[in-house]
Amino acid sequence: MKKLVGMLVLALVWSCLSDDSQTSLPLQRTFEGEMDWMISFGGSGEDTAQSVIQTSDGGYAVLGYSNSMDGDLAGKSTNVNDYWLLKLDDEGNLSWSKTYGGTKDDRGQSVIQTRDGGYAIVGYAMSDDGDGSNNEGFHDNWILKLDNSGNILWEKSFGFSGHDHSYDVVETADGGFFFSGFLDVTSSGGAGNEGKGSYLTRHGVGEFWGTKLDAQGNLEWRRYFGGTNNDRSYGVVQADDGGFVLAGASESDDFDITNPKGSYDFWVLKVSNQGELLWQQSFGGTGIDKAYGIAKTLDGAYVVTGNTFSTDTDISRNNGESDVWLIKVSDTGALIWERAYGGTAFDAAQSVSVSTEGGILIAGNSKSTDGDTVENQGENDLWIIKTDASGNIEYQQTFGGSGIDFGFDVVENRDGSLVLVGESASDDFPGLVSKGLSDLVVIKIK
Repeated sequence: MKKLVGMLVLALVWSCLSDDSQTSLPLQRTFEGEMDWMISFGGSGEDTAQSVIQTSDGGYAVLGYSNSMDGDLAGKSTNVNDYWLLKLDDEGNLSWSKTYGGTKDDRGQSVIQTRDGGYAIVGYAMSDDGDGSNNEGFHDNWILKLDNSGNILWEKSFGFSGHDHSYDVVETADGGFFFSGFLDVTSSGGAGNEGKGSYLTRHGVGEFWGTKLDAQGNLEWRRYFGGTNNDRSYGVVQADDGGFVLAGASESDDFDITNPKGSYDFWVLKVSNQGELLWQQSFGGTGIDKAYGIAKTLDGAYVVTGNTFSTDTDISRNNGESDVWLIKVSDTGALIWERAYGGTAFDAAQSVSVSTEGGILIAGNSKSTDGDTVENQGENDLWIIKTDASGNIEYQQTFGGSGIDFGFDVVENRDGSLVLVGESASDDFPGLVSKGLSDLVVIKIK
């Protein structure tokens, strides 16, 4: 009788564990720091990955751009850059890929999965044909809303007669979208500040530019910020209070910039959910310092990364030439701490994200063989850094061959493993077969 009861209990437990509704069971998280698999995609031309996310089905979406017309891009009709979106399963096998663009230069920069299971992708485009319905001159900000199979639901272009670029996008709390980049305000004649009144706030050259859309892609408002020189935003996050925090680089020392440190600075600013400037801060030294990535931390602050050539002011340590520089900033714009990583050669970061346990993940590239790095295969290698919540290195690794290889983005999987994406121009990259001038590369580290 006891045996029968035990069997019934085991059957009941197995039934509960097998129920698809039991999604709240904890997933075992481990990180060994060993490469699990590596794969490349591309054709005979130039192909790159700029952004990666883990999708709701456990696979990955990778966005970049390509000018190839053969290999994995067979069927592509033009030898100019198109946005290139790849959907991979959890083992890196290609489920589908699609290109978006026209007959001119179109470069995808950031992908997100939206709440409806589809995708939003942004970048900058010159085309006014093919998949693009409009272009105001040179590059425009171009956003596409896709279904879960990559089919276009809608697309919108925003820009003026100059070079206007978008680099990052978030789906907002109200179901709309906000993307950041820069505006060629000289070419726009001061236009681009809709909702702010006259164009008397016009500055010059390039500005941080943030654009808010509703869920159907209709423009709600847009604002630019900066000074008379070159200012570009490369990353954005939505704050807990609904505002937006933009990060990038500023060369200016006037208008909206009140505390410049040197030639170029990390520039971080926060705006309200209606685009009003709440605060702005410059971080860096007297050299060239540029930020490319921002992420929100578990405690409501922000980490910002890029590279620094400086050896003074906010930078407490420089290993030589250019270092990866990581800063943590409070929600009021105060510098909490800063860390520099690298060796005596050129090292730089392109993106940053925060793990579910509060650690920090950085993707970039390295030419160093000393300092915080231990190996270089030649020229630039992809470089991944994993730190604790205070910026102390827990793991770092380079990947590459004798050519020029770049890492652009990294994502943490639900099991604690990592996926790094970038590009390789090496024909001797260990474990990969070169397809063309440069290939899109995806690396999983378990």
